Amino acid sequence: MQFFDTHSHIGLIYNDPIEQIRVIQQAKQADVTRIISINNNLLDFKKEYAFLKSITGIYHAVGVSPSEVKAPGVDWQNTIVESAKLPNVVAIGEMGLDYDKKYGDKRSQIELFIQELEIAKSCNLPAIIHNRMAGDDIFEILKERIPAQGAIFHCYSEDSNYAHKCLDAGLNVYFSFAGNLTYRNAKNLHGTALNLPLDRILVESESPFLPPQEFIKKDSTKKTRTKPYMLPATARFLSELLGMDLETVSAQLWKNSCKIFNLPE
Repeated sequence: MQFFDTHSHIGLIYNDPIEQIRVIQQAKQADVTRIISINNNLLDFKKEYAFLKSITGIYHAVGVSPSEVKAPGVDWQNTIVESAKLPNVVAIGEMGLDYDKKYGDKRSQIELFIQELEIAKSCNLPAIIHNRMAGDDIFEILKERIPAQGAIFHCYSEDSNYAHKCLDAGLNVYFSFAGNLTYRNAKNLHGTALNLPLDRILVESESPFLPPQEFIKKDSTKKTRTKPYMLPATARFLSELLGMDLETVSAQLWKNSCKIFNLPE
């Protein structure tokens, strides 16, 4: 079996590139052989790409998250376009809307989101979507502006009705679940996963956040730093939830991930 971590902030796990390489080696030992490296801003992308560009199995997304709406960077649009031409850059993002943290104002967030979707279209790459309490606006925007290569709702947090609304509207979207899928009280996510087509599901570590339940430290004063090697626990929970064997589920998750990021299986 092999696993594809579709969303990992490797640079937030450790700043030291040697430690980052150890994280990647540890992941490969756990059969997590492909990872999408995610950054929230373009300065971090430039740094992480330089560190990781030559490592087999590491792919990259480039974009500006909603948290950076007030200062996306000088000539940020052209920077994304040029960065998207680099080897192993396979997506634009993460991008989207966050009405929970209230970064900037809604109008400025929406303008940034739309501009990045247009860049994804022009680069013929999928978009990685950050959605926090902004599902209605994101749906309306995607109906008009989703890139031809599709989009991924990362760390999916809406319900199954929202997912089916997107699919029924003909949107080429995938739904990526992080370690919080394994939490006992995540009944909404459990119900969503049970009601989605398996060929539209992805999994992610969302490193260094949201560790799978089995890795959460019993001492509440110590926080678990999520790493990609933990990803199989989420896939295993998903397989048990669906009543399917792990090999079958992991093979489909791998196929889905390769398809949305246009990579060979």
